Amino acid sequence: MKPKVRVASVQMALEPASSRDAFRGRIAHFVRVAGEYGCDFVCFPEHYTLQLLAGAATMVPAEATVDALTEHTEWLRRLLCELARAHDINIIGGSHATRLGDGSACNLSIVARRDGSVATRTKLHPTPDERDVWGISGGATCDAIDTDCGPVGVMICYDSEFPEPVRRLVDQGARLIFVPYLTDTRHGHLRVRYCCHARTVENQCYVVTAGLCGNLANTANLEMAYAQSAILTPSDHGFSRDGIAAEAEPQIEQMIFADLDMDLLEAARRGGAVRNLADRRADLYSVSWRGGAEASD
Repeated sequence: MKPKVRVASVQMALEPASSRDAFRGRIAHFVRVAGEYGCDFVCFPEHYTLQLLAGAATMVPAEATVDALTEHTEWLRRLLCELARAHDINIIGGSHATRLGDGSACNLSIVARRDGSVATRTKLHPTPDERDVWGISGGATCDAIDTDCGPVGVMICYDSEFPEPVRRLVDQGARLIFVPYLTDTRHGHLRVRYCCHARTVENQCYVVTAGLCGNLANTANLEMAYAQSAILTPSDHGFSRDGIAAEAEPQIEQMIFADLDMDLLEAARRGGAVRNLADRRADLYSVSWRGGAEASD
């Protein structure tokens, strides 16, 4: 476990990608900068690869979106691995809608470790829109991802609004949770933000959010996005005021950075003003996981 972990969150403005190379250039820029700043992790937003479809001559119909994105899945995996190795950083690859071998559609996060190895996590709770328009199904596994900085968790957008999966990740040793998100309005953004703050208090952990912002023409079912990405801490002595280590300006493309003290988390768990983990009433309640086991990555 590293005692201090430096993280970066990319608040990405929606822009049509004229080609894979154009999209690659933008991703590579953010990863390179995060690497130059000495970051251990960089996190991208949910559904950021939809920008690959915006440069098409005609709009891809909503019902064809997942199949169109699936053509880019292996390319994206190779790109993130290449960049992680080249810049010595762990990349939380936002999320990407794709079709699996069994024909089902999922919202997938590709995590590329700095040694080039890969882990993948699927969104557990598709939104009603993802289910109804894109036919996306929820995953059935929820395990922490081992990294050189210790176990971390990935909860994609709506997942962060359910306390049980995050508690499971923390019970597995994760002290740092990444939340790539996409919301079209401030209402949706605040749902994610408020729930992520709650997760930091309940679990005495850090949460990094990364969202898309702006407007995008020529894409079905993604016309606009609202974000104010943040790096959140527990609300207790020793942590940042208001539980915010860093926060982006709303609706502007930028990166934010923070140094997270892992020893401070342990001290808060042992002797904080409140000790949510230690004070749980296991005699009354618990989180019981009935989903599948995570496959080895």
